Amino acid sequence: MPDQIRTVYPLMREAVPGLDLRTWVSYARPVTNPRRAAREGIVAVRRVPRPLPCGLFLYRREHDLAHGIILATEYFVAMDLLDPAPVVQALANEMEALGKRLGCLSIRALVRQQSPAIEAGLQAAGLHTEGAMLWKRLPPTLVEVSA
Repeated sequence: MPDQIRTVYPLMREAVPGLDLRTWVSYARPVTNPRRAAREGIVAVRRVPRPLPCGLFLYRREHDLAHGIILATEYFVAMDLLDPAPVVQALANEMEALGKRLGCLSIRALVRQQSPAIEAGLQAAGLHTEGAMLWKRLPPTLVEVSA
């Protein structure tokens, strides 16, 4: 997928409004290195016969204190004007298959933007809510360097 980094950029803009192309390419290039596929990557789906991806998620294989080896997924996007459910289902199916291939014991799916269609699709695929994630933005700090 390294050759498709720019192709999925419009989808990532849906997940991260304001994301610029340079930041995305810098982030995605190492993530899509085939040698790292067992640790992290991007999964994209497209609807046949359409040529462009219509859904994606990013993943990392992590060790969780409570759940052991997990597939941590985030930045879900499912774009379809008529019915995003099949796109979400394809993403959920691939997420589960990927978790099994990577030897994971659990899947953690972080849905960052309020998306009822994605949440409902993931719940239908067997995922359930566990806990809550809270965020607080910190103001940028200046670091002074002495000469």
